[in-house]
Amino acid sequence: MTQPPGQMPQQPWTPQPGAVPQPTPSRKRKKWPWVVGTLAALVIVSAIAGGGDSDDTPRTASDPAPADAAAPAAPADAAPVVADPQPGPAAPGLHTPVRDGKFEFVVTDVQTGLAQVGDNPYLIEKAQGQFVVVTMTVHNISGEPKGLSPSDQDLYDEAGRTFTANTMAGISLGSDVAVWDRINPGNTVTMQVVFDMPVDAIPAEIELHDSMFSGGTRVALR
Repeated sequence: MTQPPGQMPQQPWTPQPGAVPQPTPSRKRKKWPWVVGTLAALVIVSAIAGGGDSDDTPRTASDPAPADAAAPAAPADAAPVVADPQPGPAAPGLHTPVRDGKFEFVVTDVQTGLAQVGDNPYLIEKAQGQFVVVTMTVHNISGEPKGLSPSDQDLYDEAGRTFTANTMAGISLGSDVAVWDRINPGNTVTMQVVFDMPVDAIPAEIELHDSMFSGGTRVALR
């Protein structure tokens, strides 16, 4: 081919030295199918592992029983049976000798419902409720003199309440032993002990003492 005058002939194209053609980018693969497959595999493995806990192997007589079936549940503790208290021996009654320490007592009479005591108009003592007068003989069974006082004696009503002697009422009544007296060995005195109780109270027992420190002995008044 003839070139026009003044124009350089066209050279064929050659690649620049060192230039490397770029590879065609590959298409990115989608990852979600792998994720779904992995999760499905984990679910299947978990189901198989959980189902393996059941024991389908036949149990022999030598195998120990499961802990849950070892013994039946223990019944609830039954309420303890409380036996009714047995009554103690009955206390001796009137006209029965009883002893405490160095004295022997015999209760001979009980008067109740007295509004006042005393014959001397200047020494009359009036009750807050009712006066109960317990008359007794006291014998010194020891070999030496022994002091005796009405204030050492106690009275109990049917409700279990304790009553002490009324000294002023004993003085108004003129008892042989109104406050305190010394009883010689072998001697016997008559003592009246007065108690001030509510009108509706019922005397049940008297507890007799040879002193304020003795254990005492009881006599039934009914």
